[in-house]
Amino acid sequence: MSAASGQARARLLIDSKCTLGEGATWCAASGRLYWTDIEGARLWRYDPGERKSVSFAMPERLACLALCADPHYLLLGLASRLAFFDLATGEIETIAEVEPGLPTRVNDGRCDREGRFVFGTKHDVEKAEAIGGFYRLNRDLSIERLPLPNCAISNSIAFSPDGTKMYYCDSPTRQIRVCDYATFANDRVFTELTDATGEPDGSTVDSDGGLWNAQWGGARVVRYASDGRESARIEVPSAQPSCVAFGGARLGTLYITSARVGLNDRALQGDLRAGGVFIATPAARGVAEPVFSGRT
Repeated sequence: MSAASGQARARLLIDSKCTLGEGATWCAASGRLYWTDIEGARLWRYDPGERKSVSFAMPERLACLALCADPHYLLLGLASRLAFFDLATGEIETIAEVEPGLPTRVNDGRCDREGRFVFGTKHDVEKAEAIGGFYRLNRDLSIERLPLPNCAISNSIAFSPDGTKMYYCDSPTRQIRVCDYATFANDRVFTELTDATGEPDGSTVDSDGGLWNAQWGGARVVRYASDGRESARIEVPSAQPSCVAFGGARLGTLYITSARVGLNDRALQGDLRAGGVFIATPAARGVAEPVFSGRT
């Protein structure tokens, strides 16, 4: 399959059975994959060299994460707050609460090319309404709300390779948006899902500027070229792919998390690998994941 056209099929790598797998993040320095089971309140790590995965209990639901300039730490987007996590001791240091007093929680998040953490929230109820927002944790640990529309379920946060464009979405709208990142001007629809099923979930970009999006309920990952047109598709043998990250020695492996939440017993009988981590090898290379460059 080429990055420009065609289809491929992902295969199961780790049968982790996460309730809500998310936040796929590749650490090039350690050669390891991190992800989270949000509803299981666990941080996961996989070492391809050892072919071994481990998980760590969290004090509350862990929605997203980022690498830090100090490799001994991770930046955590916990349900109610941002925090630093000491990988050696397990100590958690709270940075700040997020939207206190609102029935929301932290959801998607990625670092921009300048090492600041951009994240969004979601209305934490079954029928979510657009009361959440998008924020940025700056290097001095101040948090600012970004001038973007309110959202019900923030997702698809990603940045073009040169850092000049930001992608994001409110999943129920089935649209992925893009804006000029420095000013947040020229905010517009980048692409809209037209398949009968699926909502946009987590995204990442490749070195050619293509956006790879996991499509919840659609059993697929779709690549969109810089003009928003679909240019490749990966079939995922599970209904709810949730997030994607390029990893491996040359950033040529696409890791895909998935979820079991919301699937009844009958659906799970037909989707036995739900909640696992899948991989595919498209003819594309990723971009190294930026690290949070603020204080740890």
